[in-house]
Amino acid sequence: MELRELRSFCTAARVRSISRAADILEIGQPTVTTHIKKLESELGTVLFDRVKRPIQLTLSGKTLADLAAPLVEGIDALADTAAEAEERGPVVVAATPDLIPHTLLRVVRVFLARHPHIHLRISSATRHEVQEIVSDGEADVGIVQHYDRDEQFDFEGLFVYERVLITPRDHPLSVEPVESLAQVAEWPLILMSSGTHTRDILESELKRRGVNYEIIVELDSMDMIKRYVALGMGVSIGPRLAIDPEDQDELGVVGLGHLLPVDQGGIITLRGKRLSTPTERFISVMRDTLATAGAQGG
Repeated sequence: MELRELRSFCTAARVRSISRAADILEIGQPTVTTHIKKLESELGTVLFDRVKRPIQLTLSGKTLADLAAPLVEGIDALADTAAEAEERGPVVVAATPDLIPHTLLRVVRVFLARHPHIHLRISSATRHEVQEIVSDGEADVGIVQHYDRDEQFDFEGLFVYERVLITPRDHPLSVEPVESLAQVAEWPLILMSSGTHTRDILESELKRRGVNYEIIVELDSMDMIKRYVALGMGVSIGPRLAIDPEDQDELGVVGLGHLLPVDQGGIITLRGKRLSTPTERFISVMRDTLATAGAQGG
């Protein structure tokens, strides 16, 4: 007994017509007839009295219709519900803290305008945590400012970025050439928390060169770091993506591409995992948005 046979029988039972059932199901009338005959053969009983028109259910046919109709309707409704869920999401995104308020925000703004019916869920995590979240299946896509090659992921680079020195406005380092990290380390540092990519690179370079430095403030947000820098407490190094045009009213911003590596950021997905239609749409919007903006991120 197959679902398609029950569906043909229930439809014919409801409309009292083999031909109308075929039209509703968009299949040939002989196919509906074959389905019903298979059911009758398997059950060893006649389901329709075909002498009168419209056809009538026999007692066995009425019993089967009472039992099967709710089942077929439920399965059909389940298919509709699954299709709706496939269209609405959610899309679960994990991203590093310095990407969320800038690069990701720009993408989300465009995405919601194009696909307002799709739900988004966003979580903030370190670069390594993002990879773990995607690996565990807790996020559909991860957005990272640097990718450590791992065979379990597919990576698509979407933007390149440099690090910048952030100082109070009219700070000496904002007007004189910055030729070494030692110059920067002479000033109190305000940095992202330990384990973030730019800080790891900076501290590695300073230690490798034997340069002493002092970190006086550690925060989880580049936007908050910019505020403390503007107060004159110290200087910072971060990704250029964290710099908004209006920031330069209060801050000095100096490119450090000659002292620190220029990196590539992008998206990671779990290799072999089927991506939902909403997730594919999100990735497509991200590609378009960052390409249009000529984004420098990370």
